[in-house]
Amino acid sequence: MIMNQRYAQGPKEVASLGTSELRANFLLEDLMQAGQFNFTYSHYDRAITGSVVPVNEELELPVYENLRADYFLERRELGIINVGGDGKVSVDGTTYEVNRLDAVYVGKGSKSVVFSSVSAENPAKFFLYSVPAHKEYPHQLVKKENAFPTTVGSKDTANERTIYKYIHMEGARSCQMVMGLTILSTGSVWNTMPSHVHDRRMESYFYFDVPEDQVVFHFMGQPQETRHLVVQNHQAIISPPWSIHSGGGTSNYGFIWAMAGENLVYSDMDAVAIKDLR
Repeated sequence: MIMNQRYAQGPKEVASLGTSELRANFLLEDLMQAGQFNFTYSHYDRAITGSVVPVNEELELPVYENLRADYFLERRELGIINVGGDGKVSVDGTTYEVNRLDAVYVGKGSKSVVFSSVSAENPAKFFLYSVPAHKEYPHQLVKKENAFPTTVGSKDTANERTIYKYIHMEGARSCQMVMGLTILSTGSVWNTMPSHVHDRRMESYFYFDVPEDQVVFHFMGQPQETRHLVVQNHQAIISPPWSIHSGGGTSNYGFIWAMAGENLVYSDMDAVAIKDLR
């Protein structure tokens, strides 16, 4: 099997892209398909963004030809967050009960990762994020209630939101990965404001709990050369290190943020004042 690939684009190239070209390069539309894995390999920090939805049977993490590895995590680590019904993740024989918005970190060298759902009527929906790793860290289940929730923003500026940190320096340790999620309060629609960039790491945004008849306008590009992509539920954005990553929805929603690069410090970012955006 060969997974999808997306090649790296620089600021100059992206500034000239139209809507269909932007979507083809940065939007992942086919995630959360029942009964299958779906992965895209990005040449930004060699990060893999994907999903799996086990329904009636267990699904084991496969190996892909373009990884040139004997097994998926031979040289990689994996972050998992469940946005569906209750599920289970087994790592080399150890089984974790992964309920909605729980996470699992799986370290380098794990040979078998198996996903299953407790109920086929309400299957688990696992968001998956994998990056290269040169050091092993122990597997760890992180429950939502233990994910360092922090409420930021304000109702006055329509960006009141709660941030949950799962894989980070003070949580589940990793080699190169930082991962968590954000849930916007009712009446709030803006995420990641003020905007920022972080040249030391790329980021994937996965949007969930977007109502069927609503969308999120995801803004990307250099701060003075912005573009936007219209995103629906269970779609993801690959965000280059040089790009802002902010969204404004037509309703409130949630999103998973997953980063990879040379710095694990969550606050390592260069803020951009709202008045300076173009």
